[in-house]
Amino acid sequence: MKKIVVIVVFLFFPVVVKAYSARNIIAMDMDTNRVLYGESIHDQHLIASITKIMTAIVAIENSNMEELVEINEVVLKSFGSGIYVEVGEKISLKDLLYGLMLRSGNDAALAIADYVGGSVDDFVRLMNLKASEIGMKNTQFINPHGLENNKGEGNLSTAYDMALLSSYAMQNETYQEIVKTKNYVAKSDKKTYSWTNKNKLLKTYEYTTGGKTGFTEKARRTLVSTATKDDKNVTIVTLNDGNDWDDHEKLYESVFNAYQRELILDKNNFKIDKENYYKDSLYIKDDVYVLLKEEEKKEVSLTINLRKLEEYEDQTLVGNVEIKLKEEVLKLVPIYVSKNQEENKKESFLKKIIGWFKHD
Repeated sequence: MKKIVVIVVFLFFPVVVKAYSARNIIAMDMDTNRVLYGESIHDQHLIASITKIMTAIVAIENSNMEELVEINEVVLKSFGSGIYVEVGEKISLKDLLYGLMLRSGNDAALAIADYVGGSVDDFVRLMNLKASEIGMKNTQFINPHGLENNKGEGNLSTAYDMALLSSYAMQNETYQEIVKTKNYVAKSDKKTYSWTNKNKLLKTYEYTTGGKTGFTEKARRTLVSTATKDDKNVTIVTLNDGNDWDDHEKLYESVFNAYQRELILDKNNFKIDKENYYKDSLYIKDDVYVLLKEEEKKEVSLTINLRKLEEYEDQTLVGNVEIKLKEEVLKLVPIYVSKNQEENKKESFLKKIIGWFKHD
C-alpha cells in the first residue's frame, strides 16, 4: 500500500487593519482647508441628511432669520424624520432651521427651501451654485433633505467636498450657534416644540462645536462634525461608517495630539524686505496660524506676490502671501496698502473743499 504524503503549504499575506471603519473619512483644518488625514476622500457617495448643512447655510445667507413662514402643502411630500409642522402653521425661519439641524426635519427642509427659494427646485439650484462657489467639484444636489427618490437617486458628494462645506459654514455665526445647541424650544402659532440635538458628540466629546448626522438604508450612516481644542479648529467627515461616533472621537484625539498651531504671519509685525514700490504701509488684516507636525515646521515657505499699481485707494488689495508646505499651497493671505495719514488728511480736506463748491 502506497503512502500518500500531503504537504500543507501556508501562505502568509499581510493583513491590513483599517484604523477607522468608514468607507470615506477626512480630517480637515478649518482655517486653511488643509487635509490632515484622509482615506478615499474624493470618492462620490450618497450623503443622506448631512445635505442639510448646505440647506442651512443657503437659507441663512439668503433670508432674514426672524421672518415668519406659513407652512404650505409642500411639507406633505415629506417622509422619514420630521418635526411634524402642519399646513397653515406659522413659525419663524429661525425655528425651522433649528428643527432642520437638531432633529433633521425633512419637512423643515422642504418648508425652508420652498420659502427661501420660491420653490424647492429653485432652492436646489442655489445649493448647487453655492457648492460650485465653495469649490465642491464632485457634488450634486437634487433635493434639500438628502433622501433618495423612488429611482434610488440622491444627493452625491465626497468626504473632501463636505469638509469644505463644513469649514465654510462654520465661518457663519448664525450657523455656529445653531449646530452647537444641545436643546432648543420653539414656538409657532399652534404648538410648542422641544428638541434635542441628534449629534451625540455634543454630549460625549467635550471639544465638539457642531455637526450634522445622516442615515438612509442606501447611504448608510454619514456624519459631519466640528471640534476645537487649543484653538485648533478641525472638521471630520465620515461616509458609510457604522462606528462613526467612536471614529470621530478617535481621529480628533489623533489630530490634536499630532499637530501644533503655529503662528506663520503676525499682523503687527508684517514687513516685506526690500519692497520700495509702495511708499505707504502694506499690511495683512489678521494673524495667520497653521496646523503643523513638528517635522513640518522647517518645510514651510512664504512667497510674496505684489501687483504694482500706479494709482490706488486706501485699503486696496495689492497682492498676497502664498504659504506653502513643500509644494502644497496651504493658504493665500491678502495684502493691502494703507495710505499714510498725512496724505489721507490732504485728500479728505480736498474732498471737503470740493463739497463746499458743489453745495454752493
